[in-house]
Amino acid sequence: MKKILSLLLVLVLAVSFAACAKKNETKTDTSEKSGEKTKITLCLDYTPNTNHSGIFVAQKKGYFDAENLEVTIIQPEEGTATELCASGKVQLAIDFQDYLAPSYIQGLGITAVAAIVNHNTAGILARKGELETPRGLENDKYATYMAPIELAMTDYLCQSAGGDASTINYIEDYPTNAAEALNNNVFDSLCIYYAWDGINAEMTGDFDFVFYKDYEDAFDYYSPVIIANNDFLKNDSETAKAALRAIKKGYEYAIENPDEAADILINSDETGALKGREEFVKKSQQWISKQYVADGKSWGYIDPARWNAFYKWCYDNKAIEKEIPENTGFSNDYLS
Repeated sequence: MKKILSLLLVLVLAVSFAACAKKNETKTDTSEKSGEKTKITLCLDYTPNTNHSGIFVAQKKGYFDAENLEVTIIQPEEGTATELCASGKVQLAIDFQDYLAPSYIQGLGITAVAAIVNHNTAGILARKGELETPRGLENDKYATYMAPIELAMTDYLCQSAGGDASTINYIEDYPTNAAEALNNNVFDSLCIYYAWDGINAEMTGDFDFVFYKDYEDAFDYYSPVIIANNDFLKNDSETAKAALRAIKKGYEYAIENPDEAADILINSDETGALKGREEFVKKSQQWISKQYVADGKSWGYIDPARWNAFYKWCYDNKAIEKEIPENTGFSNDYLS
């Protein structure tokens, strides 16, 4: 009898242990499948525009969700997007290669991990007939943020075209509507990005425009780029890769569906500034969608030779006070 009771007790315990193991296994599986999404924050460089469309497409189309990410998109309110990223307050942000130079000189912990647009779309806008070549910058009232690199580039372009750069009157100011400011003779010329102020000017009237990259190969730098906090990249590289996979997919969708991407951008803009400007936003999107990859290898890829050439020019022409070593500040390692 004792042997029978002992055997029954063993069987009961075995069944009990098996049941507990099965229950725990079920809990683990459920937890993995319904685990909380990884939360990260991406800070734009400015208010939403067609530079950012792929990011909003990734959010709207569920590409972040598919990577088990919850991405909050914000605009910089206190400090620049780069400062927020370097401090770790956000994991990802948007900036431009020329504006990033001081960050690398100061040793801020950030890395450019993807190029949003393959070639530099920046250049100088002026009234029609006043800027057939950069020599036309002579005696101009030129609106600027007074960034040393921009001033050095503008002087260089004017001088290279046979002009006297010392006659350019740099004014520390910048209009919200470049075409309107030129038409009202507030300024004579200024640097713009063609996809936004250039398309707006095109829809407004006739203007002269010169691309930086058409006059100096080194000026084909990357603008804009997605940057990441270095600690984030070191400690959570898989999340960084997942975010870029989703964003890349968003830009690839925008390339194939520019009108829908424009609609998503307009509806995602919480400021409401794009409402009523649908025609303009769609024209901008149609233009820039062809620039996201253009003749590049794939979306996001940063060509080391072009990246290095720009910073070498900056140092050689005394636009920066300290040399930035080659291959500093960028990585293609997080792109799929």
